[in-house]
Formats: sequence, structure tokens, C-alpha cells
Amino acid sequence: MFDIVARARGSMAALPTPYRFGKVDAEALHKLCERLIAHGTSALVPCGTTGEAPLLTPDEHRLVIARTVAAAAGRVPVIAGAGSNNTQTAVELAQSAEKAGASALLCVTPFYLKPSQSGLFGHFKAIHDAVGLPLILYDVPARTGCALADVTVRRLADLPRVLGLKDATGNIPRVPRLRRRLGNRFLLLSGDDATQAAFRMAGGDGCISVTANVAPALCAALHRACDARDADEIARFERILAPLHAALFLEANPIPLKRALYRLGLMGDGLRLPLTPLGPLDDQKLVHVLNAMAAAERSTAMSFAAARLHPPCAA
Repeated sequence: MFDIVARARGSMAALPTPYRFGKVDAEALHKLCERLIAHGTSALVPCGTTGEAPLLTPDEHRLVIARTVAAAAGRVPVIAGAGSNNTQTAVELAQSAEKAGASALLCVTPFYLKPSQSGLFGHFKAIHDAVGLPLILYDVPARTGCALADVTVRRLADLPRVLGLKDATGNIPRVPRLRRRLGNRFLLLSGDDATQAAFRMAGGDGCISVTANVAPALCAALHRACDARDADEIARFERILAPLHAALFLEANPIPLKRALYRLGLMGDGLRLPLTPLGPLDDQKLVHVLNAMAAAERSTAMSFAAARLHPPCAA
């Protein structure tokens, strides 16, 4: 099993679920995963919000994870979404993901119901106790209507297999505060593309990213610059990526993302209701942004491939 704390760092991709004639397109999913790994993505994250997880059947949920595990082929971890506002459903999804070969689980706060902090603790503990996989908590109050308090994160971190937090609040001062409380063995991952570099510089470990699906080489290079604390390179990559971050949230995720990947010839842009296709004006804006960043993504991908083929000699 992967050491998730060691391997789940840098740029990770929150995978969309491709469809063909209304069914999961396993071939397109496999090709997307291959491209991401080849361009420096450090982990694959299926069946989260970006993967339209609430719209998948249990069989489709298991299929998407199994196909992602097969595509990863042991090269990178697969952190599978296993979230629901029904604790028993979340437990069943977690057990299914474990059987499908996931390396770890990403578990979102239970949406809509607005449980207390003790309810959140009990929800995550029930998932933790039902499986043998590491858990990464997911705090995204803008979508769920409830937030994980720092003290609850600290309580959950005392459980042996709660190893990290995906924080999509955009609250950068929270990062050093949690780092002081939780130490370096607890993963702090951004869930907000636009602030991921600031998150890293404040003490974070990586980002589970929407943008990485479209520009995996640029996103991976941004995190390598963060590792090196190279302020000039960080600023350069942020300038290139900022318009893409904005374009991918012109409408609710994953609507613009799927259109972008369709424009790149990587998958269809099919969605399931209540999600509907990107409008024509936003589509034009998206095309403009994709065209503007295409050359930078290609050159960065080529540089990364060359570095992998010819790594620098040790001194």
C-alpha cells in the first residue's frame, strides 16, 4: 500500500467522470489518467464533486474507481471519493472503494443536513472504523453548508488512519494554524485552485485540482516551483494559470471542465441533470483561454518528459 503521506503531494487531479451515450466511458477515463500521470500528476482522485459522485449509481461508483486503479497501475495513488450525507451510504461507498483497490479515501462533510461538530466527528469515525484505508477529510462549506472546525479536525487526526485534510475554504491563515496543531505527518491539501500556491507557501502539501485535468504539466510545474520556493517561477506559472482557473469556474464545476476536455479532444462533454451544458458566451471565453495557454502547456510537458528521460546526474 502507498505511504499516502509521502506520495499524495504536489499536483493531484480531481477526475471528472466521462460519459458516452449516457454511460461511463471507461476508455476516455483511462486515456485521461494516462495523460495526467505522464505530465506529472502525483495522485488521481475519482468520484468527488468533479466526478459528479452524487449522480453515479453504486455500481458506476465502483466501476470508476476500479478503472482508475487499473489505469494508475501502481504508479500513483488513487484517492477515491466516498462521501454522502447518509453515514451508512458513505460507509458502503468506502467499503466498495476499498474492494475496488483504492489507496485512500476522500470523505466530504455530510451536506444539506448541517450536523453539529459532534455529528461530523461521529460520521467520519464511522467511515474510519468500517475500512482499513487511510482517510482524507474534505471541508468545502460553500457546497455542503457545514464546516469542519479546527478542533474537530484535531480530534479526527487522533484516529490512526485519518491522515489529511482537503481544505477548499480558501482560508490561507488556517494552513499554518493547522500545521502547528497537527505536525508534518498530517497532509494539508488545497481544494481551491486559485489559491493553491499561497496554500503551499503557508505550509500546505499539495492541491487536489480541477485545473490539473486541463493543464497537468503546468500545475505540476507550479508545485515543483513551490517545493523549491522559487518565487519567480511560482509567479510565472500563476500568471499563466490564473485565467484558466477563472474560466473553469464560469459555471458550476464540472460543467466548464468537461467542455474544456471536450475541446481538447479528451472526452465528451456529457453531463447528468441537474447539470446542464456550458452556455455559448462562456464557451467562447473558455476557448479563448484554452488557446492562450496551449503553447505553455505543451512546452512544459515536453520539458518534463525530457527531464524524466534524462535526469541530471548526481554530483
